[in-house]
Order: sequence, then C-alpha cells, then structure tokens
Amino acid sequence: MPRITTIFSFLIVSSLAVLPRVFTYSSSKAAVHNLAREWGRQGIRVNTLVPGFFPAEQNRKVLTEDRIQKILAHTPMNRFGESKELADAALLLASQQAGAFITGAKLIIDGDFNATSI
Repeated sequence: MPRITTIFSFLIVSSLAVLPRVFTYSSSKAAVHNLAREWGRQGIRVNTLVPGFFPAEQNRKVLTEDRIQKILAHTPMNRFGESKELADAALLLASQQAGAFITGAKLIIDGDFNATSI
C-alpha cells in the first residue's frame, strides 16, 4: 500500500457562513480545504475539523452563565463538547484505516449548533 499523507486544518464553526470583516480568514481556510482536489492524486488527504464549543482555559473567562445558556439553547445536544470527542474525530481523519477514503471533508463536531444557529 502506498504511503498516504494526511493534512487537516481547523476552522471555527462561525466560519462556515460568510461573516463580515473576516472574509480573509474564511478565504484562507477554504484554500487549505480545496487542496484536497489537487493533492488527492498524490496520496495526500486533506480534511478540516470544525469544532463547536469546547470549554478550555482560553475561553473559560468569556463563558459567563448567560453566554452558556445562549449557546446551549442553540445546541440540540444541550451540552458542550469534550476534548476526547475532538481528539477522536482527529484520529478518525488521521487513520490509515478508518479514514483512508476520507478527503475533502469538513467534519463538524458541534452537537448540531451550526445547523440551528447560523
């Protein structure tokens, strides 16, 4: 079996819709994602992880009780993601077995927040 290289990038869930004043961010992420079309023939898989809300040190200060309730009201699973869930999704995309035929995918891991919010 030929050696397969896997590349994945991260998008923020709000980048799935066109947002004013951040078009350069969205454009650059779309360019990375579109590499899948160009590099697939060389055995390079390119995928994108799109995490929703995963509490971490860098965002705990902005997660006020009011903000938490607003986020959860738009999240059908009614909870935040856990770091293991994000890590497992990355492992799927990196896997030479489970993810071997996955390329050009945007894997949204957000408890359906995106579909009901934006």
